[in-house]
Amino acid sequence: MRQVEDAHWWFDAMESITARLLDHPGGSPVRAALEAGCGTGRNLRFLSQRYPQAGITGLDFSPVALGHCRERGHHRLVCGSVDALPFAPESFDLVTNFDVLTAGSVDEPAALREFARVLRPGGRLLLRVAAYDFLRGRHDVEWNIGRRYRRTELRQKLTRAGLVVRVSSYANTFLFPVALAKRWAERMFPPRDETSDLQIGAGRGFTARALRTLLASEGRWVIAGALPFGLSIFVLAEKPASDENQGATISQGLRPSSTS
Repeated sequence: MRQVEDAHWWFDAMESITARLLDHPGGSPVRAALEAGCGTGRNLRFLSQRYPQAGITGLDFSPVALGHCRERGHHRLVCGSVDALPFAPESFDLVTNFDVLTAGSVDEPAALREFARVLRPGGRLLLRVAAYDFLRGRHDVEWNIGRRYRRTELRQKLTRAGLVVRVSSYANTFLFPVALAKRWAERMFPPRDETSDLQIGAGRGFTARALRTLLASEGRWVIAGALPFGLSIFVLAEKPASDENQGATISQGLRPSSTS
């Protein structure tokens, strides 16, 4: 992932869609943000560029992944689990979690409760997860995808965790038929090579640019919740603001002391 993520159409396009969702009106001003499952650091770079005045914290269970983040120049890092976030309640205005909730090792109900706990009133959670159990394939084994979701199911689980869903949509819809055909072909004719999905269209060639443009163009429909199916699901949820915390006091509060 570290070798290809800075020059791969899929990461570029997903970042474009993420930016549209973060532009959705409402929510608290972002003074402190958490990338819960920061991997090798591309999303930390994106958040740091988008919110240059905010404290951006990266958390990951893997010391190896955090080492790559340090090589990128990120130092506000914590080694820990999304199941038990080592931060005080109401520490962040934004929590992002991209394709981590799907990991088989994650305690999903605990993680969702933790995301809600560390958000300030009016703070937002942006999730991206893999869709549909019937799309399971070699990709899931390679990337430790232990669960896939349907949009309605994910909305219900976020509601039970105490969050209000503002936007929810499938994504990567235009390429859905291609991916479905690939999954069926893998089951009928198991591949013998070890080619990773990340190698498809890697680089900056014509194919990569075309795929990036196609996927990024979905952003206008994702923000409207208008895509009825896809390979991924985005959800933007918000922690309700209680009456006594509404207004300017929503964004006030101390940054977590454990993130240095």
